[in-house]
Amino acid sequence: MITVRDTTFELLRELGLTTIFGNPGSTEETFLEDFPDDFRYVLGLHEASVVAAADGYAQVTRKPVLVNVHTAAGVSNAVGTLDSSFQNKTPLIITAGQQTREMLLLEPWLVNPDPEVIAKPWVKWAYQPARAEDVPAAFMRAYAVAMQPPQGPVFLSLPLDDWDKEAAGRASVRSVATRVGPDPGRLAEFAAVLSAAENPVLIYGSDIARADGWEDAVSLAERVGAPVWAAPSSERVPFPEDHPLYAGGLPFAQGLLSEKLRGHDVVLVVGAPVFRYYPWVPGDYIPAGSRLLHITDDPAESGRAPVGDSLISDAVFALRALADLVPVRQSRAAVERQEHRLAPHASAEARPADPDNDGRLTPRQLFRVLSVAAPADTVIVQESPSNIADLHSEWMFTEPDSYFAMASGALGWDLPAAVGIALAERDLGRNRPVMAVIGDGSLQFSPQALYTAAQHALPLVVIVPNNREYGILKAFAKFQDNPGVPGLDLPGLKPHLVAEGYGAKGVVASTAAEVRTELAKAWDRNGPTMIEVPIDPAIPPLI
Repeated sequence: MITVRDTTFELLRELGLTTIFGNPGSTEETFLEDFPDDFRYVLGLHEASVVAAADGYAQVTRKPVLVNVHTAAGVSNAVGTLDSSFQNKTPLIITAGQQTREMLLLEPWLVNPDPEVIAKPWVKWAYQPARAEDVPAAFMRAYAVAMQPPQGPVFLSLPLDDWDKEAAGRASVRSVATRVGPDPGRLAEFAAVLSAAENPVLIYGSDIARADGWEDAVSLAERVGAPVWAAPSSERVPFPEDHPLYAGGLPFAQGLLSEKLRGHDVVLVVGAPVFRYYPWVPGDYIPAGSRLLHITDDPAESGRAPVGDSLISDAVFALRALADLVPVRQSRAAVERQEHRLAPHASAEARPADPDNDGRLTPRQLFRVLSVAAPADTVIVQESPSNIADLHSEWMFTEPDSYFAMASGALGWDLPAAVGIALAERDLGRNRPVMAVIGDGSLQFSPQALYTAAQHALPLVVIVPNNREYGILKAFAKFQDNPGVPGLDLPGLKPHLVAEGYGAKGVVASTAAEVRTELAKAWDRNGPTMIEVPIDPAIPPLI
């Protein structure tokens, strides 16, 4: 007899879904029994870490990934990072076991009583097959939905007694389009507006990076001769930061962002929301008299934009088509770089620690040291929210796929994502070094990811700037004038000891020289290393 399990695993092979990130439970064991030799199971110790690791792996390989978590409790745990994966537009097929069909009416222990709701709104589609025979076809539909634009996670709830039932037949394998092209008439309208602009500006978003579109982004920018801003709080770098047209990252506050665009008559936003904000700063969305054009592959993103005209299209397809339609313009002077920005891997030797902070490095000094000491092709995964501006001031990203963060703003995604990214680098044979910069507060949301890195002997370096506080929350409280908020100090944490408990090497480096020494050792180590660096706890400005 050909079982539902046999048919499903054959379908997964044909779809290339042979690496499964998971945390198993009793309701998943019937799916995983007699696990095939040609499949790989990547164990995570908490479902939030499992989802984020799969997300990082999928982003680097640019392929969908299968995830297996444990019934209602596991999905609930996973939601914290599933939020980020949805906003990252990462194609994940999330599966969870369900109790035996014969007991579902009784809502027994570990049941998921509302399986098509529990993962929403952070999945594109959720389903529990009505019959065991429908399981393989449900996987095919899940794959198709996850892969079509805008890509994103989907969810399947799978009763544990379905797997040994007789299959209805071989699963039908289908191919689907994964990108969508622009409407020619609408594109021509956008090209005409851009061509007639007196002082246009380009705002590029993470969709360009996801589609490996740096070359096309540069081509349009140079043809138009316009400055390029990265969209606010971009989770991926959409444009080479050493290019003379690169202006920097836009602030994630309404009034301040509008001020940055003052003087531009046409604003073209490609592959990003309009716009991603955090604190409320009143002001116009765009300067008075400006016209905004918005290109996105996501109708929901287009629909919620408060201003501008929209075109639904793959970002890179639209960039390429626009470059063919707009004339070459006389380029204005290259955008002046801010004085504080450094060339990549500039010398840090002449910049000692400030004498007024008890000898502790400031975040900016730490990043200056790291940018010099790290190999030029290092991939950075960043979740130290209060220090983002300092990182971008000292580290210039000049190669594609060299910077990753979460699109949601929710803590806990980046450390496990770095594990998935490091595993993907190994599987692809590129073996670029991966460095995760994780705040001491952020680390507490997903430290279990270190176990997976240790078990796979991944040479991941985790830098923990330890300021003994939730710095970003103190900055927000100061910005909002909310004095006396409790729970923002984190005394007594020892991140390096946490690392040791999960099988990683944990060390403390208190000076620039010690950071350089420990980093050099870490790159040669067969497994993950956490370098805890006590830093000056001064509160940075929120924006």
